[in-house]
Amino acid sequence: MSRTPNSRKEETHERIVAVAARAIRERGYAGVGVADVMKEAGLTHGGFYAHFDSRDALLVEALERAGRESAEAVALAAERRARRGVSAFRALVETYLADSNLASLACGCPVAALGSDMPRQSEAVREASAHRVRRLIAGVRGALPDAPRAAAAAVAGTLVGALQLARALGDGEEARAVLADARKSLLAQYEPPAAATH
Repeated sequence: MSRTPNSRKEETHERIVAVAARAIRERGYAGVGVADVMKEAGLTHGGFYAHFDSRDALLVEALERAGRESAEAVALAAERRARRGVSAFRALVETYLADSNLASLACGCPVAALGSDMPRQSEAVREASAHRVRRLIAGVRGALPDAPRAAAAAVAGTLVGALQLARALGDGEEARAVLADARKSLLAQYEPPAAATH
């Protein structure tokens, strides 16, 4: 089956964005060079501008994709756990603060990976970053529908901060303790009473 030129271009575009989405989480915004992304995608540097107007345009799309992938992973985990009677909030906390996220920088939440970098970017990238933070807070609100509005921002801040601190400590016992303490604290404070028995 032959592909139309348009679908081939779309596939190539998606491949570039996928590489960049992994790279921004793993190396930060500054660690994402056009030449490196294109090389990792199996393409030449010269083909970049057939897909993006600028490096910032790539960063915006990469951030959106990274956020979508992270949200989808949390949603899938929540669905699996909900079938076992686990609350959406517990599933969110346990998935976001899982020990496996210490070593998998390229797959986790982009807000945790890029938080301190976000204010230092161009206006377009800052706007996309702010949108991603709002989406994270909205995701927490969805898992805590009866909690006060301010609670979602506090929980999101705790999730992001705990993961950042744990990653700064490395993939060891001390880092795992930070994640475990944050999970325990969040669940003790915000877990819906009916779900606390699971």
